[in-house]
Amino acid sequence: MFPIAGLFSATTPREGDVVPDFTCTDTEGRTHTLSALLQAGPVVVAFFPKAFTPTCTRELKGYRDRHEELTRAHGQVLAVSMDDVETMRRFKQELGAPFTFVPDPEGELVRRFGVKMPLIPVPRRYTFVLGEGRRVLKVEAGKDAADPGGAIGACPLR
Repeated sequence: MFPIAGLFSATTPREGDVVPDFTCTDTEGRTHTLSALLQAGPVVVAFFPKAFTPTCTRELKGYRDRHEELTRAHGQVLAVSMDDVETMRRFKQELGAPFTFVPDPEGELVRRFGVKMPLIPVPRRYTFVLGEGRRVLKVEAGKDAADPGGAIGACPLR
């Protein structure tokens, strides 16, 4: 018999759910709290498997290239991966990304959102758009999450 209890994560939030508040630290050592970020507008939490891989690079370049559009909708991006701080800092710098990168090497946020891949220490590609009251406005997974258009479109104008 194989022990499998530890293989499963929390339930992945669905549209309409309210997520618990969380605090995270970005690549520059700044601390962010979801509730504080939401005061400025919707938050796009973009989980991606690995820095410097082709699909993840394309996804985050998409957010970079459409950052002005996202800003007009008062949206903010938290790009989250289980890569270490230095890897995430280099990835952000190489991309010239004007948004926040959150290293989650212990997988705390990844587990809280229920997006950890079974057996390997990387998140599945998921994007959550969070709005007022920490309510989930949109969820995208897999290849749909690699295109920022859906997330940007889900950011309500204030």
